[in-house]
Amino acid sequence: MAGTTSSSRPRPTAPHLQVYRPTLTMTMSIAHRLTGIAVYIGTIVFVWWLIAIAAGRDAYESFLDALGSIPGLIVLFGLTWAVLHHALGGIRHLIWDTGRAHTYPWREYLARANLIGSLALTAILWAVCYPR
Repeated sequence: MAGTTSSSRPRPTAPHLQVYRPTLTMTMSIAHRLTGIAVYIGTIVFVWWLIAIAAGRDAYESFLDALGSIPGLIVLFGLTWAVLHHALGGIRHLIWDTGRAHTYPWREYLARANLIGSLALTAILWAVCYPR
């Protein structure tokens, strides 16, 4: 058996965030994952709503009191944005799955459209649907 010798050259390492500068597309990819988690957790609020409806008037009124408070409204606003951001991110990924918009300016345009669109749609939805 031939003797093993150690190589004098170090093995290559994978690049990491100290090598790569964060880009908008990279940040939006992370945001897409985080909003997916938020939507998943947001289903707990939906299940709470369904249970409150099934449990009767008192349970439903306490549900409305909890989500009608300032912290509750902040949670609902955040969930609205998370759902819309995740949905638009899914459309962005669907466009990429067709083989389009992989080049530099187009992937940045889609990332900006995703961010601006989710914020604008959230504001419009709350402006139209929030009772005064």
